[in-house]
Amino acid sequence: MPPETAPTAPSSTVPSDSGVSSFVFKALGCGCAPVVVLVLVVLIASGSWGSSDFPRVAPEEMASRAFQRSQEAYDVVGFQRTVKPGVEDIGVSTENTLGSSFCHGGLTGLEDKTVDGAYQMSHSWALDHVPARQAVTGLRRLHRHLKDEGWEITSYSEGEQGNWDLFAKRDDGAERMSFSWYPEREYFTGGADVPCAYDPAWKDGDVGPSGDDRTPPALGPRSGT
Repeated sequence: MPPETAPTAPSSTVPSDSGVSSFVFKALGCGCAPVVVLVLVVLIASGSWGSSDFPRVAPEEMASRAFQRSQEAYDVVGFQRTVKPGVEDIGVSTENTLGSSFCHGGLTGLEDKTVDGAYQMSHSWALDHVPARQAVTGLRRLHRHLKDEGWEITSYSEGEQGNWDLFAKRDDGAERMSFSWYPEREYFTGGADVPCAYDPAWKDGDVGPSGDDRTPPALGPRSGT
């Protein structure tokens, strides 16, 4: 997916173990030790230390969900071409690909690490030779559609910086969509990220994020749309 104008991905400072120990010792010195120790005990006992509440969903299901998000947007814009899976030249040719990335979790403020078995699926697509009359009306229609469907529009630009851009999210940013049209190249891109999930089939020793080998179906107009 194309980068959003205003970065929204959270960043956090990851202190070392010695930093956590220092925090506890300082608490001891100020007489707050019982509270700190109680909090740590509760977190460990409840399994909240280093855990994340991701649902257990197979990669193929999340891949399908990401693809369907793109298919819906494709239909709303009104494209009639069929885009086969794959990409020959990124940023130039048509594209229809699935991707997977690691997910992060942990005790907020104390750690931020990848979670074993957790992954996030995304779908990216692009069309070349998209004229202004199709891109402009399509993006405006898609903008209205996403708002009507309850998406939060985080950025929308009608060519102020040269390009037309539309970014949206929901579920506190767990799910995102982005679209751009580049007038000078008549190039239109779109993408969808779906929430993180655990792969039920993941096992110790597996490398790479789950679902990174998925291939999407052809992207094109659906009958009846």
